Amino acid sequence: MTDHPRPPSGSQAVRRALDLLHCFHDNGPDLSASDLARRLGLTGSTAHRLARTLLAAGFLEQDFRTARYRLGPAVTELGRLSYHQRGLHLAAPELADLAERTGATADLALRSGPYAVIVAGGSVTPKVGLRRPLHSTALGKALLAWPRPGDGDLGTLPPLHSFTERTIVERMALERELASVRASGHALNDGESALGVRTLAVPVLDRAGHARFALAVRGTPASLPDVRIPWFLERARACARALEVLLLPPGERGGA
Repeated sequence: MTDHPRPPSGSQAVRRALDLLHCFHDNGPDLSASDLARRLGLTGSTAHRLARTLLAAGFLEQDFRTARYRLGPAVTELGRLSYHQRGLHLAAPELADLAERTGATADLALRSGPYAVIVAGGSVTPKVGLRRPLHSTALGKALLAWPRPGDGDLGTLPPLHSFTERTIVERMALERELASVRASGHALNDGESALGVRTLAVPVLDRAGHARFALAVRGTPASLPDVRIPWFLERARACARALEVLLLPPGERGGA
């Protein structure tokens, strides 16, 4: 009797479908079934079956000329719904004002696994992308320094990859850096993710003192020199305090 491969369990199928959607983070807007199979380590038929299921549900759409897939309208719908449910539309004017006052780019991010995901501000463009590694960014350090319950400690992070010679790649060194961040109340990225980029970040805290978001101002070492760091921090912290009220969860806004 020939053994047939068992179909994936329900949870495994869901995990694979979610992993397939995540393939579009860093690999371009359009991917073929073979691209998806290669990135996920699946057979072509399995990747094709997952893609067709997501296509039918609206989470993918397909260019019928090239047969390549891209994220579908259901993703856009849920993204917009989440954006408004979190109150992020209220943050846009505050970020624009901060950028105008400082002459720097202002970004707001939240944590998703090992990444800081930019959800509002000047860096939210398809070309730049939305995800930044936690360990090599000021946004990420702020989120790590004031973690939410369930976020996981440094041991849950994947290997700390180097992006420049300044990137922190040792976990003990990162722990020391986070202790310094907590002591000073802000995080600094000085060429750790890309040379010639300097970023200051502060937490946007909830009522329990956990970072729901991180707020950053970003420029060059010339535009954010050491002597002006206190000036930038004063304005970033004022914006963060305003966002702590504006971005309260819906159930808490009435009592603010």
